[in-house]
Amino acid sequence: MTDAFYLKNKVALVTGGASGIGAATSRELASAGAQVVIADLNVAAAEALAKDIPGARAVRMDVTSSVSIEQAIATIPQLDILINCAGIGLVGDISKTSEEDFERVMRVNVNSIFLVTKAALPLLLASRGSIVNIGSVAGSVGVKQRFAYCASKGAVQAMTRQIAVDYPKELRINCIAPGTVQSPFVEGYLEKYHAHEKEKVRAELVARQPIGRLGTPEDIASLVRYLCSKEAEFINGAVIPIDGGWTAA
Repeated sequence: MTDAFYLKNKVALVTGGASGIGAATSRELASAGAQVVIADLNVAAAEALAKDIPGARAVRMDVTSSVSIEQAIATIPQLDILINCAGIGLVGDISKTSEEDFERVMRVNVNSIFLVTKAALPLLLASRGSIVNIGSVAGSVGVKQRFAYCASKGAVQAMTRQIAVDYPKELRINCIAPGTVQSPFVEGYLEKYHAHEKEKVRAELVARQPIGRLGTPEDIASLVRYLCSKEAEFINGAVIPIDGGWTAA
């Protein structure tokens, strides 16, 4: 371990921390010296991961419930880093998106960031902490058949910028906008919507990123670590794409 991007004595909370980008982020922050609280609705998975990460612990959190969030936050006396990673997807254009499904996506992807950040705000202000919201390129460009998802991720970017404007000296907040990342999230999408043609659709997902591959959870986790470190102290209110060149093409 080097001193660069070091997070010794920092306490980090990662929502959706038991799988995919959240799990990789939990491991990365711990490797940088942080004490990590892995928050997930699947507390068994969070506990299993915590056993493999020195200094980590698990907490059950339903990010759509203010009561569940407040109960989890109450167990954390110090907080320096908040990673809002919990999220879901939905396939469908506006004509195929039901009101119930739209509301569900917004609850998990948007309301959760409002609720978790608000509950954690006193602790983050006390530590002049850092928040990283995991957004998506879908918040910056239109993605076919992703009406609700694009709407939700656009809101994540807007919330990031707005909080940075209200608290410019009290904390830092940034948003990472990944392209398509190889994760349980993507595998679930392939299984649900393209079980009969997984490899064909996987190749299409790869092709829309000029670099020629999917991202990895570790790609995203490395950027999270940097944004939470003292080396990134001048970065605030930014939306940073990490998408293999997708939004540049």
